[in-house]
Amino acid sequence: MSKEEKLEEARTLLKALGLPKKQYNNRSSWTFLALAGIAPDSDWSEAHVRYLPIVDIMAFVREHYRDYAPNSRESFRKQTLHQFEQARIVDRNIEDLGRATNSKDNRYSLSEPMMEILKEFPNGDWEVKIEEYKENIHNLQELYRKELELHKIPVRLPDGTEIKLSPGAHNQLHADIVHEFCPRFIGGNGGIVLYIGDTASSRDEGGKLMVLDTERLEDLGVPPMSHDKLPDVVVYDESRKWLFLIEAVTSHGPVSPKRWLELEEALKDCKVGRVYVTAFPEKDEFRKNASELAWETEVWIADEPDHMIHFNGDRFLGPH
Repeated sequence: MSKEEKLEEARTLLKALGLPKKQYNNRSSWTFLALAGIAPDSDWSEAHVRYLPIVDIMAFVREHYRDYAPNSRESFRKQTLHQFEQARIVDRNIEDLGRATNSKDNRYSLSEPMMEILKEFPNGDWEVKIEEYKENIHNLQELYRKELELHKIPVRLPDGTEIKLSPGAHNQLHADIVHEFCPRFIGGNGGIVLYIGDTASSRDEGGKLMVLDTERLEDLGVPPMSHDKLPDVVVYDESRKWLFLIEAVTSHGPVSPKRWLELEEALKDCKVGRVYVTAFPEKDEFRKNASELAWETEVWIADEPDHMIHFNGDRFLGPH
């Protein structure tokens, strides 16, 4: 069978599933073929579940159907796979639901209902299976949401508020900062959390600012700052009038001299003392970043929570 004929078969399936036109265009149809492992000379009975990152999906398309430039990756993610996931055509990280949303290791696979349809395509009762899929789509979506919810990271803020962060090492470190660092080193039972973001989720995938106390930040002289400018966690110690600006580092981004200068400039009108902290999950991550850390900042390591390392000036913990 020719490439064009195989492409048209995939398009027929996607169209029958009720997807809008943009989701049964060539790119989406080729993506579907890649996830099923169907080359032009393959029979649909050979379809099987494959756990593929976007680069491997593109490599399959490039090898069997059409060349795509590497910078097309975001088009595959935002304009095809995201919609496929919403429709339960594909599952993301179904073999490891604890993987972070923005992980470079994200993998996509055809969902179980899709595999049931492909068992019948093109000569069996595939159209009946598609009608069953359409009838059950809301239940399938709800089940998937519940599965994802089970893997979220619960965080209880010092004031008793409970939030849940997306899975991933970075957000786990956020939780450790709130649960372990704050009660030990910030007064008032852990201070007041003024900012914490669900950084494992990008905005187009439902990511959001989990806590952002704009009013209190402005009262302290902190100007409105974009999501990517604020440190990962911001906590106010009301008793000592110290503002803790905490960067969580699981791969990059400690409070370096450059970062320190940027924050000092942004916070020049801040009315309270500023304490810069870089948090690491374990010593190995600290060692990899130690040469980048700014003087007069603090270091906390989650797997040894009772201790701090002071890149100190004239004092230990505190504003300089």
